[in-house]
Amino acid sequence: MTKAASAAAKDLAAAGVTGAQLAWADNNGIPRSRIVPIRNLADAAVRGVGATALFAVFDTHDAITYAHPGLSTPSGDIRLVPVLERLRRLAGQRALAWAPVRQVAADGSPWPYCQRSLLERHVAAAAKDGYELRAGYELEFAVAPAGSPDIASAPGHRGPAYSPHALVELDPFIGALLRDFDDNGLAVNQLHAEYGLAQLELSLVATDPVSAADDQLLARQTIHAAAHAHGLRVSFAPIVSPAAAGNGWHLHTSLWRRGRNLLAGVPDAEGSGYLAGLLRDLPALTAVTAPSVPSTMRLRPGYFASAYAFWGVENREAPLRFVPGTELLGAGHANVELKPSDASANPYLALSVVLAAGLAGVREKLTLPEPIAEDPGTWPEERRAGVARLPSTPAEQDAALAASTRVSEALGDEILGAFRACRASDAAWAADRGTEEIVAAHLWRY
Repeated sequence: MTKAASAAAKDLAAAGVTGAQLAWADNNGIPRSRIVPIRNLADAAVRGVGATALFAVFDTHDAITYAHPGLSTPSGDIRLVPVLERLRRLAGQRALAWAPVRQVAADGSPWPYCQRSLLERHVAAAAKDGYELRAGYELEFAVAPAGSPDIASAPGHRGPAYSPHALVELDPFIGALLRDFDDNGLAVNQLHAEYGLAQLELSLVATDPVSAADDQLLARQTIHAAAHAHGLRVSFAPIVSPAAAGNGWHLHTSLWRRGRNLLAGVPDAEGSGYLAGLLRDLPALTAVTAPSVPSTMRLRPGYFASAYAFWGVENREAPLRFVPGTELLGAGHANVELKPSDASANPYLALSVVLAAGLAGVREKLTLPEPIAEDPGTWPEERRAGVARLPSTPAEQDAALAASTRVSEALGDEILGAFRACRASDAAWAADRGTEEIVAAHLWRY
């Protein structure tokens, strides 16, 4: 490892790189990082870089909560060890390289609060049973001029939604963004002007879960840098204006075994148990995949944000939107989109609980109810009685998380405890604040 890190550092230094950004996501979905001089990369790869253990209990507003018993004092350090296989020079920040990290204890042993390591364990356990998950993110974000206090007063584009005209004034940014993604090794499916206020959407090609989570972090770094270079700023916040459609970071997954997509042929295929497992634990999953206070504001009926717990075939109001394979696209294209997912979710935790809940459904041979092709939010109350509302407050999210043994066990006692402490701290912060203040406080956090 030392030899490989030294060689990589030497090559990067020769190319003009002066530092390596070591990145991870906290329990609020917020990227955190340390930068080390490039000459120190080999040492960091072996011994790691020091950081406080309390990053696990930072809340969204950078307050530290001591409510979790496992991290209840300011004492204790961890080490951040870069994952050299993912090391790359940042196309939009040429003086820096980038790598995700594993968080380990001060003596180098596993640290139970490392979200990336948790996902690696879930992926390894699934592989042992012959299952492989493929995952890819759709990233929605709003654009504004640099220095703008919000999106509504100075939108980066004024639509129309899905129109090429909306992107003409952003052409230099769009061109740079696509080049930077390519240079950073991020494969893009497509990019377009979306439905929301000054909104764009960019989708990443599906890959293995750990790489998908890494790619999500690198993608947002790439977008931020390209925006800054072109006099713009971007917001990944779940909601950017109380009246506008919010930003989802929709998570597409498919389950494979022996090279075969088990979702091909749903609802008759074996993979229907995967969807049924997600549906069964959807309230608890949402508490992890859309966990912030603004997340609950985004999950409203009529905004393609998925307010009710059901599944549908190509139904954009469904929180579980099944996308079938077709003769044109092939069986391998079949996947399910989890729509109540956004940038406030730690991607490693989100994929961990999705994999665990889905596989539990496969193993238990759960069956799916009939799909819904409409928006239950438009139904009379008596007709909607059999379709539950997803959690719409932090208290409801916490109750759903506590009620699901599968999702709780997938996180483990340590991460679950720290995660719930962060959510409680966020909820206490928001308790006496109005919608406008809450939206403004989260606008540029992610």
